Amino acid sequence: MNVELLLLIGGLALLDTLSPSTLGVTVYLLLTDKWKLTQRLFIYLITVAGFYFSIGVFLMLGLDFLFDAFSGIIQNRIVSWTIFIVGSILFIVSFFIPAKKNSELPTPKSKSIVSMVALGFTTSIIEVGTAFPYFAAIGIMTSSNLSWMEWSAILAGYNFIMVLPPLMLFLLYLMIGKKMQKPLEKIRLKITEHSGSALSWVICIVGIILIFNSLDYL
Repeated sequence: MNVELLLLIGGLALLDTLSPSTLGVTVYLLLTDKWKLTQRLFIYLITVAGFYFSIGVFLMLGLDFLFDAFSGIIQNRIVSWTIFIVGSILFIVSFFIPAKKNSELPTPKSKSIVSMVALGFTTSIIEVGTAFPYFAAIGIMTSSNLSWMEWSAILAGYNFIMVLPPLMLFLLYLMIGKKMQKPLEKIRLKITEHSGSALSWVICIVGIILIFNSLDYL
């Protein structure tokens, strides 16, 4: 395990912090939940991080077989051209995705502990389909021949970085208190307005990855 690998995966983890759902739910809880806020927020964030960590472990344990199969398929010229075309379409489409002015972020139906866990699973399932930086990081780790102790530690660190913005926002809220009310309202408005922008960035990056991965076999 080298510094370049850690920096690359760290950069992908920072890209994954663009997810609007987790930050949006955190802002909602800070604005509306004054009773057992710390407990509920931490249960929500632990559920999200735990879900992604479990997915990462599952993929790390079984991705060698998938990578071998994918490598054999992608060397087919027809398949490579198909991937190249799909990547090009994704790259072009990413520039035309409009910002969702009235998009709704997931919010808890109640404030119970069970609802926080359910909300954590819900937002994770919604976001996991677009967690392409996470999948890219897992692919990099798989091809780097890391021991299970190394990749499990990196996965834990990756997921910590993913939930770091909500944690920092929570700490800032504890220090400033009521002065955070208006900034939080503005943040929530910006998140709902620009959730489409984050999606466009993800689609653009995925398109570029598909294009470059197919070039050698065209």
